[in-house]
Amino acid sequence: MQSLKEWMIRNQVGGLALLMFILLVVFPLTLDLFRLNLLGKYLSFAFVSLSLFMLWGYGGVLSLGQGVFFGLGGYCMAMFLKLEAASAFVDKMQSTPGIPDFMDWNQLTALPAWWIPFKSFPFAVLAVVLVPSLIAFIIGYAMFKRRVGGVYFAIITQAVALILTVLIIGQQGYTGGLNGITDLKTMLGWDIRTDAAKYKLYYFTVFLLMACILGCMWIQRSKLGTLLLAMRDKEDRVRFSGYDVAAFRIFTFCLAAALAGLGGAMFTLQVGFISPTLIGIVPSIEMVIFAAVGGRNSLLGAVYGTLLVNFGKTYFSEKFPDLWLFAIAAMFIGVVLVMPDGLAGVYRNKVLPWWQSRKTAGANGALRAHS
Repeated sequence: MQSLKEWMIRNQVGGLALLMFILLVVFPLTLDLFRLNLLGKYLSFAFVSLSLFMLWGYGGVLSLGQGVFFGLGGYCMAMFLKLEAASAFVDKMQSTPGIPDFMDWNQLTALPAWWIPFKSFPFAVLAVVLVPSLIAFIIGYAMFKRRVGGVYFAIITQAVALILTVLIIGQQGYTGGLNGITDLKTMLGWDIRTDAAKYKLYYFTVFLLMACILGCMWIQRSKLGTLLLAMRDKEDRVRFSGYDVAAFRIFTFCLAAALAGLGGAMFTLQVGFISPTLIGIVPSIEMVIFAAVGGRNSLLGAVYGTLLVNFGKTYFSEKFPDLWLFAIAAMFIGVVLVMPDGLAGVYRNKVLPWWQSRKTAGANGALRAHS
């Protein structure tokens, strides 16, 4: 029995089961549909927190541009949904039928060639993962092969986020500009705006998130996870042992981009739009804060941190509309000062030792009473 308990603790089985119980039972039974839909949006950001755990917490590389990959995944899904809407409903006011409305407003007379493949749902699903991964591969290869890391890599990813935001806003006729791609209604003829659809999308998001968590756990337990930890702590020793550190970091960066892309796609499905405001520097930094609050060295802590910060944003903005930004800032500063390892660090360093010492004291007291 003790060995089973140790195995469950070591493999985070109990923590994952608790998280699933909260997401699949507690929240659906206690929250109305509006709040549950908000929670689904929060969980789409949890994919980015998982990506930062793998890249920053496990790989030792901080990216301040994860919003780029989140947005690319969201745009890939939005392009398919927008084309489906354009083909299903032709506005009589449009001069060119069959193209998205913002293209017609910007006097485009034909669908751009690079939009055409997104008429296929399987292609769009693959693009959600492959497009962010491809961009991450290009950036990672250029940086890691030249041993660029640390603060320099973080600044470069910030620059990429800024460049992509400016590009999307500037190419209004092809991307929707500052407004983004909006008015997304159906997926394969299924109305994603109905109450039943919102419940289904929530549960699908939860199960997809759990699948990603299990995948990350498997990597943690594999030889690859051991190498990532070794590279984080003793990079030169790993390199002198004959391993290609750059190749492993490129792979981790691509994996993180794919996870963030999945989150962006789920956000688009649940919210019904995607815009460049979710790609820039500010949202990318917020995503880092999600992981930091939960604990960048904890897989499940990153998810809890995402939920806590987003719940805080919603609560403060509703209760204190004039002061909510200050309240959020105070919460972030407090976490950095009081909990540098996040919520997971508090549990691991404070709560768990206290609980174990209490159990030990109780067992010793029982033994003395028996003797």
